[in-house]
Amino acid sequence: MTIRSTVLRRPILKPAVREEITGWLFASPWIFGFLLFTVGPMLFSLYTSFTKYNIIGAPQWRGLENYQNLFFNDPFFYKALANTFWMVIVKTPIVIVAAMTIAMLLNSGLPAEKGFRTIIYLPNVLSGVAAVFLWQWILNPRGLLNNALGLFGIEGPGWFVDPLWTKPGMVVMGMWWIGGNVLIFLAGLKGIPKDLYEAASIDGARGWMQIRHITLPLLTPTIFFEIVTSIIGTFQIFTTAFILAGKDAPLGGPGQSMLFYVLYLYNRAFGKVGVGGFQMGYASAMAWILFVIILAITLVQLWASRRWVYYEAEK
Repeated sequence: MTIRSTVLRRPILKPAVREEITGWLFASPWIFGFLLFTVGPMLFSLYTSFTKYNIIGAPQWRGLENYQNLFFNDPFFYKALANTFWMVIVKTPIVIVAAMTIAMLLNSGLPAEKGFRTIIYLPNVLSGVAAVFLWQWILNPRGLLNNALGLFGIEGPGWFVDPLWTKPGMVVMGMWWIGGNVLIFLAGLKGIPKDLYEAASIDGARGWMQIRHITLPLLTPTIFFEIVTSIIGTFQIFTTAFILAGKDAPLGGPGQSMLFYVLYLYNRAFGKVGVGGFQMGYASAMAWILFVIILAITLVQLWASRRWVYYEAEK
């Protein structure tokens, strides 16, 4: 009778290594897509920013010519920057304060809180283009809002017709999409322990004192997130300005008041501005300048956040 000895083979790879390889394999489709459709176009855009490129022909190397023309020979560039910074400085704090106020009201124990949350978020479901046309009708000089103001003897402004009122009109219109910001603030408020408010009530702190010493400090991470994302989003205003400007979109509407940075970038790439469109090298240079501006502002905010943002883990 022959006895066969069984030799146990050790696995070639350790379980931890095999698990790591499996994870990378599962993530590889996303990594491949990111490299091919994000990193690749970004690197090509960086290269074309130093060239003269009109899509049809091959890029022609021009060095820093595009950047020099932007900073020293292009008046539209600074107009677009000024309009965009106006929206960032004015719209961002208004949206954040309004969203935080509404979230606090919803968190105060309203009997139909879920219903109000649905109503406030519902406008975000509507297509952005459809919403812009809706508000273009509401804020028409003879539209719904001005007619309502006329009932009280108030003469409404020209809104999207008057260069002085185009950007304030866009700020008013921006309140339509405030529902997403409200839900984020509401989530932050729900994460604040209720026993802190109970302890404050015992000590005699109520109302504004609780908001000042409990709500706002513990809500600073959410506020910081909203500031960063809102500023980045405002820098990329395009759809609303493109639709509202209509046939004047290449020049940014009345008085160039809606010539925002991304709209001007689009006009340089595909539209007609001054010397004509299809200047992809020029548009790529604009895109990288915008990237540097947003990156610099974000880094400054990250540095400043250490002074005013309080995380619960720090306690």
